[in-house]
Amino acid sequence: MEEKKYRVIGVMSGTSLDGIDLVLVEFTKNSNWNFEILHSETIAYETKWEELLKNLVSQTSEELHKIDQDYTNYLAEVILSFIKKYDIKNLDAICSHGHTALHQPEKGITYQIGNLPVLAKLLQLKTVCDFRVQDVEFGGQGAPLVPIGDKLLFAEYDFCLNLGGFANISTEINNERIAYDICPTNIVLNHYVKKLGFKYDDKGKIASTGIINQELLNKLDALPFYKENYPKSLGLEWVEKTVLPLIDSFQLKIEDILQTFVEHIAIELATEINKKRNVSVLITGGGVYNTYLIEKLKSKTNNKIVILKKSLIEFKEALIFGFLGVLKLRKENNCLKSVTGALKDHSSGKIYLP
Repeated sequence: MEEKKYRVIGVMSGTSLDGIDLVLVEFTKNSNWNFEILHSETIAYETKWEELLKNLVSQTSEELHKIDQDYTNYLAEVILSFIKKYDIKNLDAICSHGHTALHQPEKGITYQIGNLPVLAKLLQLKTVCDFRVQDVEFGGQGAPLVPIGDKLLFAEYDFCLNLGGFANISTEINNERIAYDICPTNIVLNHYVKKLGFKYDDKGKIASTGIINQELLNKLDALPFYKENYPKSLGLEWVEKTVLPLIDSFQLKIEDILQTFVEHIAIELATEINKKRNVSVLITGGGVYNTYLIEKLKSKTNNKIVILKKSLIEFKEALIFGFLGVLKLRKENNCLKSVTGALKDHSSGKIYLP
């Protein structure tokens, strides 16, 4: 079989608002897919953008469209700076997720800003983006999209667990890739630690000083979402409507909120990965650096926890959105009905030319 190479930049912005992740990656197709990350970087959001993105769900439709235009321009600037910094040439495409503004698949709504056709013109490069909309049109959740990458790039692991704004997981069940969101993670932890003047709880040190509030923990664990069957996904709206008001009603110290919520996350994660025995669990995402959370999780499972090098911890999602773009260019399926609940497997995303 003839070897085929693709050189792309994958771009991802997640709900935890850490910033914009960019990776230059080379994918090689022989009998299997292989990849090499050549450069990677996270561009932190300026305060202005962080505040805007945090409050997208409260914007009117007109305001959102204006923000979309501005964010697309901003994204183009960030990508061009990355290209210039590393003197990147000979690209096949830019493959960008954008940033989720609205995600209500049960209403047929999902909207990612930063995916306007002008992006390709500003970059003067072929651009593949807007990966979620078609799946929702086909009756799917539009999320999670990363599992096709787990299946084709990380098949040696029984579970792929990502700890970002939300925790999501993928695995094979009866020769089908299954994936779903588990629970909120950094989106809640960061919300509360910011009240103490920090962007995040370094290694979970603040959480470790708190006391678990058992009543709050019981109510969190009893939220109906956790009893729903997959496919299922979470969005910022659910957190703001359900989780934060519940936590705030207890009027606890921040340390106690963090301790209780870390315990909640560990319980929910362990519940999922303990559905199989004697297996390996690859964990990526910013939550890996919350060593207090990871130690709690390890104490609740006998399965093997695997944490790879820094570039994969931090950039696996951007890497896989680059891969989704490559599959779209090849007209191959990059969205699995077994994961999202859509009517069929399909090749999702839009291709824009300069």
